[in-house]
Amino acid sequence: MPDEATMRDELVGYLLDALDEGETRRVEAALADPERGAALRDDLDTLRQAIRPLAFDRESIDVPAGLAARTLQFVSTQTAVAPEHRRPKPTPRIISPAGDEMRGPAGRRWLDRLIIGATAVAACVLVAPLLLEAIEESRQRRVDRNLQRLSTALQGYAESHGMYPTPPGSGPLSRAGLYAPTLVAEERIVADDGTLLVPDTALSRQESFRVPSLAELQAALGTPRFDELVKTMGGDFGYTLGHRDGAGVLQPNSNRRRADHPILADAPDDCCEKSSNHPGGIHHVLFEDGRVVRRSEDAIHHDDHLYRNHEGRVAAGVDAEDAVIGDSHHQP
Repeated sequence: MPDEATMRDELVGYLLDALDEGETRRVEAALADPERGAALRDDLDTLRQAIRPLAFDRESIDVPAGLAARTLQFVSTQTAVAPEHRRPKPTPRIISPAGDEMRGPAGRRWLDRLIIGATAVAACVLVAPLLLEAIEESRQRRVDRNLQRLSTALQGYAESHGMYPTPPGSGPLSRAGLYAPTLVAEERIVADDGTLLVPDTALSRQESFRVPSLAELQAALGTPRFDELVKTMGGDFGYTLGHRDGAGVLQPNSNRRRADHPILADAPDDCCEKSSNHPGGIHHVLFEDGRVVRRSEDAIHHDDHLYRNHEGRVAAGVDAEDAVIGDSHHQP
């Protein structure tokens, strides 16, 4: 296994999605390591914080009209004055920025500085948007990987139990987000490795997120702590609310490998019309067949409403084909 210094260097590539598949697996294994994983996760959070200010400048900046001409005009009005003991004769003034000559050493120095400054400005204007785009794409890929990891965990659970995690049909533990403590209980995901988080969300910025255990939930029943736990236990992702039969009985979440049936997605916001996980409006959806699909905000409900059932309610579907993704605290 690589030494600590090498692994920390690879964290940068991991954050920017610049590693190959083998290197990515090696980093993820180190992050999940019980001995040194916590320190590496702290380093990864530090790196995320370091690039976070770039998120506030996602749009490219249009250069004001006439900026170059005004800059040259300003330069032409300045007189380069050297110390008296270093200049035996007056330094010639720059005649005109738009003219054919910029005479004398002072003029050349001003011109050199102007060229360097203009090059730096141009580099910022041209490169910064590309860098921001690369960082955003890296975040989207990180979400895709997290969902693929969850897909593997859910498929494994379904193979062992004959169904996906399914909450009780009623009672305080009947919550969409119960899937997460259920997977943690079987050691299919790690409680605090960031798999359930989306970069730069409010929950991820808390830097202390951990999926509660089933025992913690049971112990907190009837207390304000219970409400806090169920609100966030599913992380930044929403899970299927399943469906009820004609008698109103919640049915097990069966795995029929349907290509058009979502089971996990970016969690809805309070209005349950979209998710606020991604500033660009992208929504990540995991389907029963294991596919992860990115959809724009205006396309998330084109086949069926992602967050409401056929009756328009945030509740379990009214039939087996009525897929509804609920936030962690939503009850079927």
